[in-house]
Amino acid sequence: MTTKIVFYGANASTFQPGLAEQLDAPHQITVISDAADQPGEAQALAEADVVVGVHYSVAGVQNARLFQLPAAGYDKVDMDALPEGCAVCNAFGHENAIAEYVMTALLSRHVPLADADARLRRGDWLYWAGGPGGLRTEMGQQSIGIVGHGHIGKAVKERALAFGMTVHVANRSRIGDPRVTQHGLDALAEMAGQVDVLLNTLPLADTTEGLIDAAVLAAMADGALVMNVGRGPVICEDALWGALKDGRLSGVIDTWYSYPAAQQDAAMPSKYPFHTLENVTITPHMSGWTTGTIARRTQTVAENINRLVRGDALLNRLR
Repeated sequence: MTTKIVFYGANASTFQPGLAEQLDAPHQITVISDAADQPGEAQALAEADVVVGVHYSVAGVQNARLFQLPAAGYDKVDMDALPEGCAVCNAFGHENAIAEYVMTALLSRHVPLADADARLRRGDWLYWAGGPGGLRTEMGQQSIGIVGHGHIGKAVKERALAFGMTVHVANRSRIGDPRVTQHGLDALAEMAGQVDVLLNTLPLADTTEGLIDAAVLAAMADGALVMNVGRGPVICEDALWGALKDGRLSGVIDTWYSYPAAQQDAAMPSKYPFHTLENVTITPHMSGWTTGTIARRTQTVAENINRLVRGDALLNRLR
């Protein structure tokens, strides 16, 4: 029996190359648009055994036994709109890439390679050893508070410890790691007041939206850094703008509140002009987007399709 697989939308289609070679059973792969409004696309969606996609909100999937997200976040999928009996699973594999992004952003604040290079090209030796004006700080002298101890949080924790940072973790359940200081999610303000860096790694859910609010940000020390590589709205948009606009805190923000309809569209990521602030580094939700992430997630998608065909338990099942 041939398994009908539909890659639903532009984002999902990036995980299609290389998938067929990892499948064990006969299959038919179709790639359709995000709107599913081109000839034959609605029928393909209705007849699919497996749908691979990052969003779903309208009727169309009828026979699918698996809706497979090639990503971790599932806040754009309306579970109730999927047919009864259709399993929903997600995929990770992005934690190494995001951890590297976080460490790069942190290291760049202590090792000013670009500025040193630019200065020396002008004959300026500011950072020369022996000169008091060019002394640098070290990342290992700082503390970081990681909000969430999932795939991303764990990967960042290990790298931060390797650099000698003091690590705090806020998590709903106990993590049992004696190397770190743990806080409950209800004590975020307490943790925020003890760290130089506050990093959100949490996904968006009813229980996490606005979790990092004005009170949490107000508890942070002057000059501290707030970072977001989880979902944007986990940090209250109004509170974040209020905390950054006067320069008391600095920020590195990769996940946002507003996104363009398509990647080629121009759009600003918030109702506030974060792009005008010199104390903030903004990036376009790129922290986990690497060739390694694509390969690992494609492998997870293929493994779950193989498991579905065999009748085995699925990986990362959400329902």
